[in-house]
Amino acid sequence: MALLRFAPSPTGQLHLGGLRMALYNYLYAKKVGGKWMMRVEDTDTTRFVPDSVDGIRHALDWAGLEYDYGPGKNGPHAPYFQSERLDLYRSYATKLLDSGHAYRCFCTVDKMQAIRERLARSGSNKTYDKTCLHLTEEEVARKVRAGEKSVVRLNDSKVPSRPPPLDIVFGHIKDAHASLSTDPILLKTDLFPTYHLASVVDDHEMGITHVLRGEEWLLSYPLHLDLYACFNLKPPQFAHIPILLNPDGTKMSKRKGDVQVIDYIRGGWEPQAVLNWLALTGWGAKHEMPLPSDPTDHHPRHGKLLQQAPDSTTLMTLPQMINEFELTALTQRSSILDPAKLEYLNKHLLMGVWSTPDGLQTLAERAHSEVKGAFPTSSHTSVVYIKEVISALQGRVTNLHDIVRYGSFFFEEIDLDSEQSQAMLKRIKPEYRSETLKAVIPVINSISEEEWKNLDFLALISKEQDSIEVPYKMFMTVLRHALCGQKDGPTLADVVRIIGRERTFARLSKSYQHSGNI
Repeated sequence: MALLRFAPSPTGQLHLGGLRMALYNYLYAKKVGGKWMMRVEDTDTTRFVPDSVDGIRHALDWAGLEYDYGPGKNGPHAPYFQSERLDLYRSYATKLLDSGHAYRCFCTVDKMQAIRERLARSGSNKTYDKTCLHLTEEEVARKVRAGEKSVVRLNDSKVPSRPPPLDIVFGHIKDAHASLSTDPILLKTDLFPTYHLASVVDDHEMGITHVLRGEEWLLSYPLHLDLYACFNLKPPQFAHIPILLNPDGTKMSKRKGDVQVIDYIRGGWEPQAVLNWLALTGWGAKHEMPLPSDPTDHHPRHGKLLQQAPDSTTLMTLPQMINEFELTALTQRSSILDPAKLEYLNKHLLMGVWSTPDGLQTLAERAHSEVKGAFPTSSHTSVVYIKEVISALQGRVTNLHDIVRYGSFFFEEIDLDSEQSQAMLKRIKPEYRSETLKAVIPVINSISEEEWKNLDFLALISKEQDSIEVPYKMFMTVLRHALCGQKDGPTLADVVRIIGRERTFARLSKSYQHSGNI
């Protein structure tokens, strides 16, 4: 059975790249009938942020990505926090020491700096001169007894032969050891492992069959295969996922824009839309992936086209994603995450939901608490009323927050002195405003509540507009200013139908008085 792991570090809120990685783990595990777990890589104590794990779990719950094993769940692979598995890493480090594949290094920070500077001056690309590799067993034992701090380094000159790196996404990878540091550190002075040792040990001990991780780990891939060879273990299959980019082509960063999932939860975005947005970014066409006949050929090429890439604005449910997803269909290039596509996906998802009575009811119920919170003194915040507002706003609602953002005039009385309202007035001649309101107000006042239910508002006001010398466009602008206080919004017929005769009359009268007419 396939077993995958999503392995975030508790260094803050889950970001979009992390959610995408969790999604791909989920999709592939479900696709092949396997399982996936969440493993917390918390060995870097300097970057630990309290409550991070709770935040990550909350984000996964919001997205509907339930892992099979991990924090909060029983499972055969516990514990799921690396900080609780330290004895295991130390035992594996000891195996490497005993086999000669690793050695203790006692060089201080200052000495290491001096060594690196000397090597650089000599034109060497090495980062360490292996000074401590040549210590005798007696010298090592004496230093340990004396309490000297040490790290455990891999002896990269004694690595067993192994097959060249092969990646599900990138194909054959160049075995570029020259880009790695010399004799990488596996166990630090505080006896905590580095990522290299901990990930290899845990993936083996937990029985991980497929490792999905970011493209940034490609450079370390040969090192990790070296470790599997040193332990004489079979490595899992690896798929390195290209990173996400900002719209300007720069790497996504926590310091630049909304990249944390919590921002999208608070922003009112639908989880299905966000998941589609992330999944489809970098999801390419599916090809046959023939192995090159020459293992030294490091230029992966695609075989026969099997399936076209899905449209980047396609909306799929999780079961549909599972059915369509293939790791070999992921592109080998970094992909721009376009916010406009999320807006499109979210809007069309909501349109599909509110097109049915049950869906409209569900959206109104979800929006109810937010509307109540935004307009706590309003008496116009019932679920039934919100359903009418959603129906009127439809084309303007990209996410549920837009109900409050663009429909405030439905829930509270408008402020004619607001900046937006005053900007509208600058385009209206005072005499047009006065004439329009003076013509319409008496007509509205003459209509009974019973007649209002079947009122053709546009026909009514068009008749009044014909009787005065005010251009139609200006006439309608005056009414929109009085009824909505903003230039954009639903049709005025929808507005007056929803707010009712009494509020319509009151708003028109208030605007007339505001214009200086008594």
